[in-house]
Amino acid sequence: MFNLFRRNDKPLNGEAVNGRNATATFPLPEIEEQIFIEPIAGRANVPNAHFTDQAPPPPEKDYTIGLLYAFLDRNHESKGYDDALLNPDSSHLNQNLEVLKNELARTLNKVKTFYEDFIQETDYHILSRSRSGMVDTVEELEMKKKIALGHIGKVREIENHMAQNEGNCQGILMSYTRGFKNGLAAISHHQILIRRF
Repeated sequence: MFNLFRRNDKPLNGEAVNGRNATATFPLPEIEEQIFIEPIAGRANVPNAHFTDQAPPPPEKDYTIGLLYAFLDRNHESKGYDDALLNPDSSHLNQNLEVLKNELARTLNKVKTFYEDFIQETDYHILSRSRSGMVDTVEELEMKKKIALGHIGKVREIENHMAQNEGNCQGILMSYTRGFKNGLAAISHHQILIRRF
């Protein structure tokens, strides 16, 4: 009587059909354990990896010299142009030049602090590894320290140029000013110069 609701008397997972065992059974696919485990924020869900219950360390901020060069390589001319279109006032130009100088100073301080901390940490490792007689490791650490000293030397050079408004700092300010003036010229062109009378 209950077989009435079954279609074509197909076996369901090895169930007996009409009192006989089904000959064709299909095993269910195995489901991996990782599907049921919620990943911890900030950590990749890596199969077969064994983690502790502690949260992963926060990622380090990248305050290397690349951050400074990324700031210097930004297109300050187009920013000046866009700012002029938003607020075509010479006081706005002077304020934005001061903002650029302050942003450059903050970036220099971040990068300089990063390298000073890195050099102090490297000095500690050099001292402790040299006590343990790890000659190759000490040489690698000294090479890293030498590279960091070279980078911090370049940072200090850019900082000196900024204090005297020359070099890279002057280039940023000139680029922004040129873009701002081009924006003012574009406003004049579109509002006044193209009119016919």
